[in-house]
Parts: sequence; C-alpha cells; structure tokens
Amino acid sequence: MGRPAGGGGSHPSVDRASRRGSAAPARRTRARKVIVVVDTSSARSALALLSPDGTVVAEEIHESGRDFDLPGRFRALAGDQTVTKVAVAVGPGSFTGLRVGVSFSLGLAIGLRVPIVTLRTLHIQAARSDDAVVAVAEAGRGRVYLLAPGAAPRLAEPADLPRDLPIVGWLRPTTESALRAAGLHFQPDSELRTFGNAASLMLESAPEVAYGSLKLEYMQVFSARA
Repeated sequence: MGRPAGGGGSHPSVDRASRRGSAAPARRTRARKVIVVVDTSSARSALALLSPDGTVVAEEIHESGRDFDLPGRFRALAGDQTVTKVAVAVGPGSFTGLRVGVSFSLGLAIGLRVPIVTLRTLHIQAARSDDAVVAVAEAGRGRVYLLAPGAAPRLAEPADLPRDLPIVGWLRPTTESALRAAGLHFQPDSELRTFGNAASLMLESAPEVAYGSLKLEYMQVFSARA
C-alpha cells in the first residue's frame, strides 16, 4: 500500500507544538485610547473617559469631599487604557475642590506628556440640557454660582435666581432644598445628558492650554464682582 499523502507519517502541527513544550504566543490586544475628563469643582465630583470621537467609555459621579479618592478612582476606571488628552473643569467653584481636580489633572497631563484643555463648570451643566436652563454650582454659605442664557456667570442668593427657567446643576442637599423652597424647579436627571456626554460636547471647542498658563475661577473672584 502507498503512504498517506504528505509521507513520513508526520504528526499534526498541534502535536509538534506540544512536543516543543510551548504554545503559539497570545495575540496582544491594543490598548484603547481615551480622553480623561475631571470635575471636582462643586457638590459632586465627576470622572469620565471618552474615546477620541467623543463616545463615553465610562464615567463615575461621587459626592465631593475627603472620601473621594480621585487618583484611586482614575486607576480603577482607566486600567491600562492609553490617555491621549486630559480635560478639567476650572470653575467657578470652591478653592479646595478646584485645587484637587486641577492638581491631579495637571500632574497627569505633565507626567504622560499629553495635552490639557479646560472646561467651565457652569457651561458643562448647561450642556446637559437641550432646553434653555439656569446652570448652577455650589458656592457655599447657601449661595450659588449661576449661568443664565445670554448672561455672564455670577454669584447669587437662592431668592435672586430667575424663576422662569428650570435649574440644572449639582448642589448640596441643603442648598437644593433652599432653591426649591424659593419656588425654583429642577429639570429631572432623566431628561438630561450625563456628565460625560455634556463634556463631550464641550470638548469640540475647548482649546488646549500650556501647562503653566492654566487659570482657575475661584470663589473670591466672583465674590468681588457681586
């Protein structure tokens, strides 16, 4: 009888690999490129990862304060993904909150040698809605920063806010209760974009800034204008 095709009675390739004692190397998965967005300027702190085309990859919202571990949450959320840009909210907001977010974001951008862009806190909140709204952020002592359509941001007491438009923003429970007691109404979260999606819209026009020229909008600046 003739020999089987291929002759020599050779074993299948899997057997040869087995005899060599090593398997074929696993194919490496290319790391995903992401943009990191940070906002620690108000009553809640937000961290989001966006793809280069602006799609939200992941995001987290936490109550601001000492218990919020921004570096730890970043490591858990980003994993081994490749950061290509950092975006950070620069206020208006509290001194402590802004310093936490901006210091982390600037350090991350410098360490990775990637661009950093700045976003304005109230404009992010306004971008969460398709409607005309009054965007607010916590200012402390029962006051809020507000941004109304066609107006400049300013500091105000709850009684001074416009009542003909819904409110959008992150406030402490006591401040939010004061606004509701003053007859103001909040647009439901179910009708709003997430932080990540709103930030994605803002990034379309956000300019890059030099590491040494990043400026914050502190509470004192707005207090002086009031």
